[in-house]
Amino acid sequence: QCSPWKDNACCTANTSVEAHQDQSYLYWFNWDHCGAMPQRCKRHFIQDTCLYECSPNLGPWIDQADSSWRKERVLHVPLCRDDCEQWWEDCQDAATCKDNWHKGWNWTTGTNQCPRGSLCQKFKVVFPTPADLCERVWSHSYRVSPHARGSGRCIQLWFDPALGNPNAAVARFYA
Repeated sequence: QCSPWKDNACCTANTSVEAHQDQSYLYWFNWDHCGAMPQRCKRHFIQDTCLYECSPNLGPWIDQADSSWRKERVLHVPLCRDDCEQWWEDCQDAATCKDNWHKGWNWTTGTNQCPRGSLCQKFKVVFPTPADLCERVWSHSYRVSPHARGSGRCIQLWFDPALGNPNAAVARFYA
């Protein structure tokens, strides 16, 4: 799913392969922490990983981070409204135990596990609206844009590379 960036990417082919693994060395993050994540949901998280790892167009949203595991992060990337809505629609019946996946996991096994005392619940309970999912899951890496795909004013998680990368113009607009 990282193929749209193959002609101009900030990631290696190996990173692309790892982005598709249920247990990837990229972050040692387990998508299936509350049971098997449905494939239709997981594809959005893979696209999100591809965008984060491979896109050369996130510069306007790079922010300094002062955590032990990274020095930079993206913050408030204007995610296209319809991409967010489709992500939520495809994931609403998947389960999770946390609304912020950047922190608070139990890492004692080397991979993320739900913290003691947390409950696995459907996404639609943990994230009642599409914006709740897109803005909270990665601690505000995204901001849901009022704009739709193709507007030139929001970042698309996915695009047809044969038509060019629409995110390049978006990054130029916000830069």
